[in-house]
Amino acid sequence: MTVLRSLLYALLFYPATLLLSVAGVLISFVARRPMFALIRAWADLNHWLARSLLQIHTRVEGAVPAGAHLIAVKHQSMFETTEMVRLTNLPVIVVKRELTQIPFVGWLMRRYGVIAVERSAGSKALRALVEEGRSAVATGRSVIIYPEGTRVRPGETPDLKPGFAALYRALGLPVVPVALDSGRLWGRGLVKRGGMVTIRIGDTIPAGLSRGEIEARVHAAINVLESGAEPGA
Repeated sequence: MTVLRSLLYALLFYPATLLLSVAGVLISFVARRPMFALIRAWADLNHWLARSLLQIHTRVEGAVPAGAHLIAVKHQSMFETTEMVRLTNLPVIVVKRELTQIPFVGWLMRRYGVIAVERSAGSKALRALVEEGRSAVATGRSVIIYPEGTRVRPGETPDLKPGFAALYRALGLPVVPVALDSGRLWGRGLVKRGGMVTIRIGDTIPAGLSRGEIEARVHAAINVLESGAEPGA
């Protein structure tokens, strides 16, 4: 039954994503507000499919505060990429550049507002990250970054990538750390297991800290669910 549910999810979600992406790109040339509404509807669709079809439920502890922040999120699956759109107010999102090159989906990402990073470009990528981040903050929107740089397996707590500290220093924004445990249920393959995903929004960390301190505090905050316990069990 788990495999069947996962297959049905894929058959519904991915074609819907393509159709909404095409519609969003076309709409974005006319007006941005309907495009934003469509992206929110896409995130709501994934939430509904996850809950109703995959039996994946979400428990959110805390709330993202109002105003512009740098939101540092643990990254274990695709699930949080849509959930964080639902839990925040139209954030600009740091993504790997390859995603923005996907036809229609990537084009819509760029119209919506993302910071595309070439992960292999070294110092050049850091400069581009900072420059695009400053442009994003000028719009008054928060910025979401996955500071570990890529998806990790449950229990893994790698060091943060240098792009996080560079962006933190350049933007001068307080940080909202977000821990989660989605990887227990939503892996890289087709099959997703039912259960409870906990999203824990931590206390806001002020701007202006040293690199060592901000990295240590964010690293600890986004990994508070990595003790091996099963939240909600």
